[in-house]
Amino acid sequence: MADRAGTNGPDPIDVAVGLRLRTLRKSRGMSQEQLGRALGITFQQIQKYERGTNRISASMLVKSARALSVAPTTLLPDEGDPTPRSPAILTLLAQMRGVEELVETYARIKSPRLRRAVLQLSRSLAANAEAEGAAAEPVEHA
Repeated sequence: MADRAGTNGPDPIDVAVGLRLRTLRKSRGMSQEQLGRALGITFQQIQKYERGTNRISASMLVKSARALSVAPTTLLPDEGDPTPRSPAILTLLAQMRGVEELVETYARIKSPRLRRAVLQLSRSLAANAEAEGAAAEPVEHA
């Protein structure tokens, strides 16, 4: 899917809104199906919103905020939020199962030495997977 700037993939703002929607939904203990029912849409549509592949209309953003008991602006990126160097990282966060948990767990590691060790392990595993051709396996989506 091409955005208005002509680049491939979802717009980083749509992905950021989707990530906020997912974070708030999960913090409320709601499933995608429950939120979808509250909004009168399918859980598949909620998935598309959360991944940023479908843009949330203004009316749906307001309805979503109400269903989550927050102000609509809570779902929008803050004006001071930095634009990521690579919008692809937002797409990865939104689409790959386990990435959010991995980042949250990594952030809880206080020791810089241990964080470097985890990063090195991750690099090593990725290099081994590429060498074995495992990188060609399909990406698992949330």
